[in-house]
Amino acid sequence: MVFWISIIIIACFVAWGAIMPSQLADMASYVFDLMIQKMGWFYLLTMFGILVFAFTLAFGKYGSIKLGDDDDEPEYALFPWFAMLFSTGMGIGLVFWGVAEPLSHYLSPPESVVGGTPEAARIALRYSFFHWGLHPWAIYTIVGLILAYHQFRKGRKGLISSTFYPLLGERVNGPIGKSIDILAIIATAFGVATSLGLGALQINGGLNAMFGLPLSAASQMWIIVIVTFLFMASTLSGLDKGIKLLSTTNLYIAFLLLLFVFLVGPTSFIMDSLTNTFGSYVQNLIGMSLRLTPFSQSKWIGNWTLFYWAWWIAWAPFVGTFIARVSRGRTIKEFVLGVLIVPSILGFVWFSVFGGTALNMELMKHVPLAAAAERDVTTVLFLMLGELPVGQVASGIATVLIVVFFVTSADSATFVLGMLSQDGSQNPRALVKLTWGVLQSTVAIVLLISGGLNGLQTASIVTSLPFAAIIIGMCVALLRNLQEEDRIRRLKERKRRKKLDELIEDM
Repeated sequence: MVFWISIIIIACFVAWGAIMPSQLADMASYVFDLMIQKMGWFYLLTMFGILVFAFTLAFGKYGSIKLGDDDDEPEYALFPWFAMLFSTGMGIGLVFWGVAEPLSHYLSPPESVVGGTPEAARIALRYSFFHWGLHPWAIYTIVGLILAYHQFRKGRKGLISSTFYPLLGERVNGPIGKSIDILAIIATAFGVATSLGLGALQINGGLNAMFGLPLSAASQMWIIVIVTFLFMASTLSGLDKGIKLLSTTNLYIAFLLLLFVFLVGPTSFIMDSLTNTFGSYVQNLIGMSLRLTPFSQSKWIGNWTLFYWAWWIAWAPFVGTFIARVSRGRTIKEFVLGVLIVPSILGFVWFSVFGGTALNMELMKHVPLAAAAERDVTTVLFLMLGELPVGQVASGIATVLIVVFFVTSADSATFVLGMLSQDGSQNPRALVKLTWGVLQSTVAIVLLISGGLNGLQTASIVTSLPFAAIIIGMCVALLRNLQEEDRIRRLKERKRRKKLDELIEDM
């Protein structure tokens, strides 16, 4: 039932986007703008509260609890584990926005700073850290942690609805639970379809910069078709052989590209930017987390920060479900620090290297990259790489990285959609995964050709508001379970001590 209802709803939206793309975009934008205007405070408080909750779990009394039985060992070693969660979480997004976002903020910065100035550059890099740092990974951490706890500690199904068992009991198997799972599938399907379309645009931009491939819908359609064959081969080969291998390869290629730009780019400037921006980020973290503009009525927060927060929340069911699947056997503290801290640090380094290099070229060498980003965000990465020595080689590596990140994200999403639509199965059937893979690519092609991609992207973000409330409920249910587990543990400890005291007295 969950599978077919999800398919019908997705098909209706796709038909709407294909036949009347402008109407879908207008309606989705209207609803999203209304959400941001009325509920912006709710997004900020939710994201900041979840970040605080994550650190509290890691360093509180529940940190030693395992996501599994007490004697379980981690299913995956640290490096492949990091590789899979990083590639799934936001790998392709960092490549897409690593150069474009700092340049965009440089031209139009927040906090009443004048654009195109050194101060604007400092603010631009700090807000890039903010949007891709602790907050998004906190939402992934909490959703993944809660799902892993219920699956591996409590033996429940790998479904969002199952995490509400402490609050709803057997009602999670009824209409309320099914509605939650359908919403998770729709948000994931919409998000992946738009990511396929956006990824095809950037791959097209890279091939255009290197080989002159025309920037056209036909090129992008063939890119999606080829990538579909690649990610379906990966997802059908299984979690260990396909996704794990590709994710590890991803990290090696990303490190190679990062090291190249770091060494041939303005190395000292990059390190200075990283140090300065990290200090500014930590210093201003709480202020940025709770910043709105009720007195100036500026739209910058809504267009950037709140848009990102809504996007991360909408993606949380997909990313959280996958991270949970590969995290059995870790303690809560290990999980939180691994999922929250390590990817955030990698993101800081990435933005410092790529965004810092681009800002250096803009400020010191007067290369008009910011204007190029304003015209087309899909090609500015390759324009920046082209300014470096052997930039053509770097552009080729970047294109390969985008393709592999693209494939990894898509096959992870197909795996998760198979889990969610097959009653939480840890290893969904090949036919179900194949169905979702083909459907996602077809949706992306139809909407890319018709121009309905942006409308679907905004529609997927609209699902973030109910999901924010769902995530808060998941946190409450987790706390109830942890408190009960702690009470039972203390009771057993008292009984054990009592028996020990009795034995001592008998002696």
